[in-house]
Amino acid sequence: IALAVMGLAAVSACSTPASSSDAAVVQEFNDEAAVSNEEPLPQTTSESPETEAVTLVFGGDVHFERRLAALVEESTSALDSISDQLSRADLAIVNLETAITSGGSPEPKAYNFRTSPTALDVLKNSGVDVVTMGNNHVVDYGAAGLADTLAAKESSPIPIVGVGADQKEAFEPAEFDIKGTRIAVLGATEVYERTSTVWAAGNDRAGVASALDPAPLLRAVRGASENNDVVIAYLHWGHERQTCPSSNQTALADALIDAGADVIVGAHPHVLQGSGWKDGAFVAYSLGNFVWYNDRATTGVLTLTIKDGKPVQQSFDPATIPPSGVPDLMTGDQRTKYQQSFEQLRGCTDLSDAPDPSHN
Repeated sequence: IALAVMGLAAVSACSTPASSSDAAVVQEFNDEAAVSNEEPLPQTTSESPETEAVTLVFGGDVHFERRLAALVEESTSALDSISDQLSRADLAIVNLETAITSGGSPEPKAYNFRTSPTALDVLKNSGVDVVTMGNNHVVDYGAAGLADTLAAKESSPIPIVGVGADQKEAFEPAEFDIKGTRIAVLGATEVYERTSTVWAAGNDRAGVASALDPAPLLRAVRGASENNDVVIAYLHWGHERQTCPSSNQTALADALIDAGADVIVGAHPHVLQGSGWKDGAFVAYSLGNFVWYNDRATTGVLTLTIKDGKPVQQSFDPATIPPSGVPDLMTGDQRTKYQQSFEQLRGCTDLSDAPDPSHN
């Protein structure tokens, strides 16, 4: 995927083509000039050229535990057939839910995830362009593990958001210029547990981008919207195993939209939740697990089309997580059935199935 990475900084508002109402006036003047044998004026227009459509692809939670560790230990090869889906996108984004360390001590929690920096090569070779680590497992191995994770971030082949040496870095977006569209990607966690409380990044403290207090996240989104056409916020939020968004999710989504977010994607519940449009923005409340050690789960790849700085179309390719842990895309009747099921998840959300023309 050919991307021009502009670095990590702040981002912008959506752009729309200028009006072409003066073109008809110029044509009328030229016609009159031709009748009077005067040389016509050249036609001009204030219309600016439309930007090319940009394709975004999102997957949910990813780690490399248990059987998935072999992907990192044995090679840096791509993630089987799912790589084709990711690689075709202009920008592919997932949540990497693990510390990147071989040291440190496990935090006092039920599950502790870690992997090696080679996992970032696996993701890059699989077509992933940026990962968020704004989640509840990024500091699973304490201060030493966090230091290793930040070192891996510095040398990563793909940008990492949602964690940093201080609060400023943790909320700093990754920025891209794709086909003339400027895109910013931010990540944060709103899950109330040890990581977001004990290990929240501060002014002089390394840690995760915590949205328990949404002010830093909203401030980062507002800053990003000043210099970019599309602002993407990837959130770790919601309640586990719940297919409907919580009141906290919907309230934070509203606040993010007001701050300038154009696309809001979430994970953490381990199951899919509904997606759609609200006030000109696109929201996918949860994409569930993606590359994960438990099988028989339903997951999928969400594709979103951006045109002139606006999300205009979505599609969902459902998949299952087999014993290998790497998603298998569904085909035929099974694919159709689960696409319909995904659409039905919108029923308990505040989202619509299509963008509102009044927001174009």
